[in-house]
Amino acid sequence: MMDAKAHKLDHDIVEFINQCREQEHPDSYLIAVLHKVQNRYGYLDKEHMAEVAQRMQVPTSTVSGVATFYHFFRLQPKGKYHISICLGTACFIKGADKVLDAFRTELGIELGETTADELFSLDSSRCLGVCALAPVVLINEQVFSKVSAKQVPQLLNKVKEQELV
Repeated sequence: MMDAKAHKLDHDIVEFINQCREQEHPDSYLIAVLHKVQNRYGYLDKEHMAEVAQRMQVPTSTVSGVATFYHFFRLQPKGKYHISICLGTACFIKGADKVLDAFRTELGIELGETTADELFSLDSSRCLGVCALAPVVLINEQVFSKVSAKQVPQLLNKVKEQELV
């Protein structure tokens, strides 16, 4: 992944935008373009969105509106360890809200944010489909089951010290 701070879109993304502009409804490719940008840089920063708008010849507000409307776009860098707390019914009933509060407290961030050291980012999800293991925490692609709020500090330490995921 390249450093998003360079603020200039890669050649392959520019080429993709140019190909999209040759189509009948080029602005209908905006989501696909934003996916390419996010896949390349890890998130959508303002400078990249402004360049996408300029190159696609659409208002910056349109690009920003699409990026903020869809939940799959990130406007901040994702941490090395991406934590997602399942807030589906089974997990919520079994205390996922308390687990989420413990992560917020321990990390000092809110949902959708990343720690200053870019080590952890925090999000929630609806149902992860493993309700029997509730409450469930997903760190990167690893599932942690029956997590309690009391276990959160230990879990974070294990991840940092042993790089479990």
